[in-house]
Amino acid sequence: MQRFERHSGRVAGLPRANVDTDQIIPKQFLKRIERTGFGPCLFFDWRYLSDGSPNPDFELNRPAAAGASILVAGPNFGCGSSREHAPWALADYGFRAIIAPSFADIFYGNCCQNGLLPVVLQAEEVDILLRRAGGDHAYQLTVDLRDQVVLDDQGFRAEFQIDAYRREMLLRGLDEIGRTLEQEARISAFELRRAAPDRRIAS
Repeated sequence: MQRFERHSGRVAGLPRANVDTDQIIPKQFLKRIERTGFGPCLFFDWRYLSDGSPNPDFELNRPAAAGASILVAGPNFGCGSSREHAPWALADYGFRAIIAPSFADIFYGNCCQNGLLPVVLQAEEVDILLRRAGGDHAYQLTVDLRDQVVLDDQGFRAEFQIDAYRREMLLRGLDEIGRTLEQEARISAFELRRAAPDRRIAS
């Protein structure tokens, strides 16, 4: 998993509340289990017109949002079903961080397990970012996980909270499997001991 320490990038604003996982990655794209290749399907029903061409009215298709790696959204982002494909699609598109006033719990956890940093800020702070990202010119933010702060070059600064365990995992680039594999030597030693004949019974 890619580690997250400090990231600066262009912002895409999505001022919509209750964006569910079926909008993030519609169900027809859930047949594959690989973690890559879902970027073109992200927000498919909003992003494309019926003829397959880009929808010019969709926020991510605005020229100022091209190449965005930080998404700013409304409250309760990632609600709905618990599909892990949603953070896969966001990461494959190129997003490294998502900022919102609140997230669905399972989605929040899935993001952290896939190297995608979910940042909870106050609604008023998110509104400022959405206004700045909604202009005609590209807007940049820096998200610093070590210092737990979001910054721009216009004087915006907001601190955020994150569970210490998840923070450490993201900083180190580890998911639960990676964390377990760090203990591979101890696990192997335990398995050898467990598999050995019980000498007390043999005697």
